[in-house]
Amino acid sequence: MFLNHDQFRKELALAISETIQKAFSLSFASEKIYSLFGPTPSKEAGDLSFPLFILAKEAKLNPAAAAKTLAETQTSWPAFVARVQAQGPYLNFFLDFNTIASTLLPQINSGEFFKKQLTQNTPKTMIEFSQPNTHKELHVGHMRNLCLGDSLIRLHRYAGFDIVSTTFPGDVGTHVAKCLWFLKYHYKGEIPQTRKGAWLGTLYTAGNNLLEEQRGTPQEEKNREQLTLILKQLEQKSGEYYDLWKTTREWSIELMNEVYKWANVKFDVWYWESEVDSASVKLAREYFAKGLFIEDQGCVGIDLSEYKLGFCMLLKTDGNGLYATKDIELARRKFQDFKIEKNIYIVDKRQEHHFKQVFKTLELMGFEQAKDCYHLQYDFVELPDGAMSSRKGNIVPLQALIDNMVAMIKEQYLSRYTNEWSSEEIEATAQIVAKGAIKYGMTRIDPSKKIVFDMQEWLKLDGESGPYAQYVCARINSMLNKLGTPQSSQIIIEAPQEKEIVGLLMNFNQVVEQSTTQYKPSILTAYIFELARAFNSFYAECPVGPSAEPVKSSRMILSNAVLKTLKTGLELLGIQAPEKM
Repeated sequence: MFLNHDQFRKELALAISETIQKAFSLSFASEKIYSLFGPTPSKEAGDLSFPLFILAKEAKLNPAAAAKTLAETQTSWPAFVARVQAQGPYLNFFLDFNTIASTLLPQINSGEFFKKQLTQNTPKTMIEFSQPNTHKELHVGHMRNLCLGDSLIRLHRYAGFDIVSTTFPGDVGTHVAKCLWFLKYHYKGEIPQTRKGAWLGTLYTAGNNLLEEQRGTPQEEKNREQLTLILKQLEQKSGEYYDLWKTTREWSIELMNEVYKWANVKFDVWYWESEVDSASVKLAREYFAKGLFIEDQGCVGIDLSEYKLGFCMLLKTDGNGLYATKDIELARRKFQDFKIEKNIYIVDKRQEHHFKQVFKTLELMGFEQAKDCYHLQYDFVELPDGAMSSRKGNIVPLQALIDNMVAMIKEQYLSRYTNEWSSEEIEATAQIVAKGAIKYGMTRIDPSKKIVFDMQEWLKLDGESGPYAQYVCARINSMLNKLGTPQSSQIIIEAPQEKEIVGLLMNFNQVVEQSTTQYKPSILTAYIFELARAFNSFYAECPVGPSAEPVKSSRMILSNAVLKTLKTGLELLGIQAPEKM
């Protein structure tokens, strides 16, 4: 439950509630009014709008007439309200941004504004994200899940939620067998000394392609026998292939940890597919014995046809489990290990039916938490020429992408500082900008929409990109360092550009709330771009350094508030703002 944390909207909601009581002798809660505030269609119409539709319906009033009555009834609005105007079924407020800024800017610059409690009585929530497979190469497509999950963890924690972050890598299965098969029987080269995890991914692709080539040939049967032997040893946890699996698995884990360290992502707990494999089969057999699961043509599962979800298979004819079997056992462990009340899975849209079956099965098994299991779907990342596939090998390897992006940043943006900065500073800044480009690019698109990855676009300093927001932060930081300490604490907000910035600043926590409740960091990225663009407009039209006091100091204070808000917003996306750029 989100609190009414914006002091200005809260005070205005109370005033409207009192006015409704005075005008109509009706009780209309200020909390409800607070939740109804919205923007006006244009600045000419006002700065904040209260729609009268719900009130009019409850009180059997004409919305436009009710708005007019309220505007005429109240003569003493809060001090930050400059003017009130009824416009059709809306009560629109023109705000005094000078009064608002005098309270708001000191709170932002002290950090107090970013420490307000936004929520209360929130359920303990686990967010599962970034479920890469071992023995495959991590590519740019994996970053959407990673960046989306990490930003939602940060947003929820900022908002006050009790959050547990987890990942569930796939370290067993056919893809592993294909990689080990190719390494054992067909690879003739030497094992590289570095980036072994990424190298395993190339073996998987080569193995998959070779198996496809030999399909329908005399070699196919022998290949199947070899793959079956590998899978059997992995299941029995013994044999040369199991030993090879343990060694190569560590190479993949090393790669994952390198990526997570680079992205500054940490998990509270790691679950592994191999750890739940046997236990999931045992759990399925237990509920089969209880009579909840049934046998159908040699398979064990649960009939969900009355819920229009078909038959959820849990045990194949050979007695082995499936993904659904493992996800049910995983959920049971989550509920048991962490006593979580809400369970969010960030998994691509292809798994929609799978999770509907899993959640309904958990519900029928008696897990009350099933009603609060949620599949957060997202669409794919594609290259300009189409979809990526690890099987086919048409991917952009993540480590190669980072190398190329860092090199491009050094060449295009940082080469001018070769004689001013140390090589360590240039490298560190290039890494920060590369992370900003990737994380912003992966979160700025609504999760339901496809992303087309274009490195040139994502690195632009004059468009909606991470580097653009980082550059604005660096520009403000440089300006404030040159100007020193403000000589006055007086706040003077007069120019339209200044008013626009104050209006945006006061909305920051509202934006965080919306991004959190809707699971859409894209709402925050849009805000960051709008604020950065508003500052650039202010910077061009409202001189800071050349202005006379106290205007100069006021604009410095405003600029610092923009810097702190931009940096906080970027941090919620997992992005660092470099001191200089």
